[in-house]
Amino acid sequence: MTIHPAYCIDGPALVSFSGGRTSAYMLHEITRAHDGKLPDDVYVCFANTGKEREETLHFVQECGSRWGVRIQWLEWRDTTDGFEEVGFNSASRAGEPFAALIAKKNFLPNAVTRYCTSTLKVRTISSFAKQALGWKHWTSVIGLRYDEGHRVLKAIDRNEQRKDPWRTVMPLSKAKIIKADVLAFWARQPFDLALKSYEGNCDLCFLKARAKLAALMRENPGMEGWWIEQEASIAPNKPSGARFVTEYAYADLARQVREQGHLFDGFVDDNEEHDAECGLTCMGAVA
Repeated sequence: MTIHPAYCIDGPALVSFSGGRTSAYMLHEITRAHDGKLPDDVYVCFANTGKEREETLHFVQECGSRWGVRIQWLEWRDTTDGFEEVGFNSASRAGEPFAALIAKKNFLPNAVTRYCTSTLKVRTISSFAKQALGWKHWTSVIGLRYDEGHRVLKAIDRNEQRKDPWRTVMPLSKAKIIKADVLAFWARQPFDLALKSYEGNCDLCFLKARAKLAALMRENPGMEGWWIEQEASIAPNKPSGARFVTEYAYADLARQVREQGHLFDGFVDDNEEHDAECGLTCMGAVA
């Protein structure tokens, strides 16, 4: 099969691997374009917030082991370096980096102020490039597809503003890859991400619709606990910043699910995408 030239990446470059199917497909094609061995100055980074699903962590690990690709597992830290390298076994699984950032900010992220992505993912990967690799400028490779036109245009506009030390490239868009191509690829593989598309990678991301959050709470009892704890931790000090979603609190939604869970039947479209590629659409402003 012919390799599109967009997958031939020149370093210095960082390939952002979100842990979703689309960016994994991109990584596979980039690896194939380089005959199974990436250039020494091309690094693959997975930034873990501590709220990724366990299925996502297994998928990232399996992609790396099956394809022979070294993946840098990174987590945000409130230190001079701004990150720590971890691995599959040592990666946070109880939201520790995310909770530490919320405590530092003293207000919750929301749909308008998505500091979770900009700090826990974008800035963490940028810190790795600057502190661990000593880079001043590099190429950022992200997995936006051809059918994600508005996101692609935003990334292009960001490039033109020249505010970042990196230049973003989107090989999937260049190769005119759409969602159907990605799904067809995974249908042929001996392994896959063990999540439905609506489940996403971040377990109860506040960008999910209310009905989808409710469905996930019903399907995964206890998953809401961390989110409720974060809202409770901010409420006494800063009530105006104590909700992830303005319209409702996670505790209230969880109570509704317990009392009226059947009302949320049929509201989830498994063909609709959500935050599986979290980190690819928040490439703006990092300090």
